[in-house]
Amino acid sequence: MEKDWYKRMAFYQIWIRSFYDGNGDGIGDLYGVYEKLPYIKSLGVDGIWFSPLYPSPNADYGYDISDYKNIHPDYGDLEQFQKVLDKAHSLGLKVIMDLVVNHTSDEHPWFLESKKSRDNPYSDYYIWRDGKNGKLPNNWDSLFEGKAWEYCPERDQYYLHIFAKKQPDLNWQNPALRDEIYRMMSWWLNKGIDGFRMDVISLISKPDPIPRDTGSDLSPYCINGPQVHTYLKEMREKVLAKYDIMTVGECPGITVQEAQKYAGTDSGELNMVFQFEHTSLTDGKYGKWSADRTDLVKLKEVLNRWQNGLRETSWNCLFWGNHDQPRAVSKFGCDLPEYRVLSAKMLCACLYLMQGTPYIYQGEEIGMPNPHFTSLEQYRDIESICAYHDFVDSGVVEKRMMLTLLAHTSRDNARTPMQWNSRFCAGFSSAPPWISLGYSWRAVNVEQEEKDENSVLHFYRDILAFRKGNPLIRYGTFELLCADDPHIFAYVRTYQGKRLLVICNFSEKSQNAAAIYPNPEAIRFHNYPSITPAVLRPFELIAAL
Repeated sequence: MEKDWYKRMAFYQIWIRSFYDGNGDGIGDLYGVYEKLPYIKSLGVDGIWFSPLYPSPNADYGYDISDYKNIHPDYGDLEQFQKVLDKAHSLGLKVIMDLVVNHTSDEHPWFLESKKSRDNPYSDYYIWRDGKNGKLPNNWDSLFEGKAWEYCPERDQYYLHIFAKKQPDLNWQNPALRDEIYRMMSWWLNKGIDGFRMDVISLISKPDPIPRDTGSDLSPYCINGPQVHTYLKEMREKVLAKYDIMTVGECPGITVQEAQKYAGTDSGELNMVFQFEHTSLTDGKYGKWSADRTDLVKLKEVLNRWQNGLRETSWNCLFWGNHDQPRAVSKFGCDLPEYRVLSAKMLCACLYLMQGTPYIYQGEEIGMPNPHFTSLEQYRDIESICAYHDFVDSGVVEKRMMLTLLAHTSRDNARTPMQWNSRFCAGFSSAPPWISLGYSWRAVNVEQEEKDENSVLHFYRDILAFRKGNPLIRYGTFELLCADDPHIFAYVRTYQGKRLLVICNFSEKSQNAAAIYPNPEAIRFHNYPSITPAVLRPFELIAAL
């Protein structure tokens, strides 16, 4: 297989807890995945990215790992995982696993040993510091839960947790810790997996010494830390280079220039990075908890910069959403019944006709919208629950307003059960699910969309089939049109004399597109049943060759 096989692929992300319940306990599992592998293959994707499957207390639903070499009993066991892996491979599907090595659970054996004393073999597996004059080591805020330091009486010290209190950060300066991680990675690769998606990999290197007198924002100190590239080069030398695999790093806060360091053609580190600049344009009065509509001009500028910035030097990841993002059709399109299908198709073509590797999150292919929860009791996500109390208990935001913000921005928007049919529990389980269903499952589900040739599901299959093996999509240049238009997103892909024009109306009003409208006979993709030359109707898409 060619060295850069990942460039011709599309991946499907499975957040297993909400994908499909195969044993009837209300929780998605590997038995359900095994049953649904033919469906995944039918989409036209080439691989699966599994969010964490490992044992975990579920403080952060799998991203707080207590055992790196096993499967959470909610999801099955190693034997069932191997069956899924073997069947996926028999269908021609690659399988990549989530690698979470910035932190573990506080119930991981390493941490249980580390906190016992300052002189045991695991003492320096985590980042411990003394307090300062009876106070915290510094003033950093965690990204999830209170301050970034938690006191441990056994050691009379504080440990660093960039995320939740139950997610202590690992000390990558310790070579013994790094060797443990490399052995664990090799263990999974020897089972036959095809690579890793590396969780918050840009955060693994912390400054030494930890600065004492700082503001509350840890980002300038911990994102793209001083030794991160040294560690990743070592990881490639000791593990990754020995296998025919792909790697993609989650890198919040990254720039195009930094991406080239992580995943440039000659960097020797990763194959691709997830950047979140295009998903982070709704920040307003309340930071990430703002429900503001995405500014299309800024969105175009960001995607244009990444398309052209990585064109010759690296490779883009294409995604609208994942387990940490609201549903794409609700955030970037419109989930009202009259516009949901139109805007879901428009978003599909707009992004997945660009250069890069698509990562399609479960349910996106049927246009699943946000669930529109109305009470705090419906939420399970620690980040959302902590944010609610931070804002509401301090009086910054009124309860009703905060619930409205969560309904737009919470990670739980993407974590409701996959909607398979219009029967009991949306066909997800024979038992009540671990989290509430959304409001839309009777109308929006796989079974109904399979029957409708004009559905979002069939449109995704058509786009993915068009991409496959198409040199225009893989190699073509990217030229942004109408850069300052606040409603129309248009661009041209060109390769060896062939041309693809993509025009998308991101608004609920018709727009004049006479200046760029193609010959109707050249239209390859369209989301309306008819053509109205020179005019783009609400959320209309046109892609013409």
